[in-house]
Amino acid sequence: MDLILYIWRQNGPEDMGRLEQHRALHISPDMSFLEMLDQVNEALIKEGREPVAFDHDCREGICGMCSQVINGIPHGPQKKTTVCQLHMRNFKDGDTIYIEPWKARAFPVIRDLIVDRSSLDRIVQSGGYVSVHTGGVPDANAILIPKEDADSAMDASECIGCGACVAACPNGSAMLFTAAKVSHLAALPQGRVEAARRVCAMTEAMLREGFGNCSNHYACEAACPKGIKVKFIAKLNREYIKAQFNTGRNT
Repeated sequence: MDLILYIWRQNGPEDMGRLEQHRALHISPDMSFLEMLDQVNEALIKEGREPVAFDHDCREGICGMCSQVINGIPHGPQKKTTVCQLHMRNFKDGDTIYIEPWKARAFPVIRDLIVDRSSLDRIVQSGGYVSVHTGGVPDANAILIPKEDADSAMDASECIGCGACVAACPNGSAMLFTAAKVSHLAALPQGRVEAARRVCAMTEAMLREGFGNCSNHYACEAACPKGIKVKFIAKLNREYIKAQFNTGRNT
């Protein structure tokens, strides 16, 4: 199939950026979206032109690096699918496709389709871990956890930190990302010890990094390639309110 692409080109954070037209010729429907871009880049290099810069790593849908907005939708038209797992059979011969980077105040564009998502890393660094001694492997097996809590923690832990939730939110909010990390650890006995400190630290870090507030659009849940539910935002809010009383911050 042959396609017309409008790809965002930007030389750096200070550049205004623009959409540039390219043609993708003789594309196999069995190619992944990133393989299609690889073929476009090979043609650009042969012409002596600058290839399109884009992020990728595992190409198996688990690292969250492939951050692209395709036709206005983070990760493209197929639900619960990352760009690297999106195949060209989802498009038709002659289609026009618009490809842009994540756009949010907290994600400055580095070049073309690559954005700086280190703000998400700093949220995790502020408290998204367990630092208390949790014993050895036998101890872990001896701590019984209700199945409902284990299932909830597992669901929240599926977040791959790609930032699609931020890109989809009209406020550029990272509430779903932060909520998944807070809920994952708060559901487990090993994470409960630091739960109050963690939720306060991560929420404050989120605000410090310039992310917006949640206003219940649910766009984050719709865009998430791992199906993280907004119920975890409610869990984060409950944890935060409890922490305010436990730490005396409500005064």
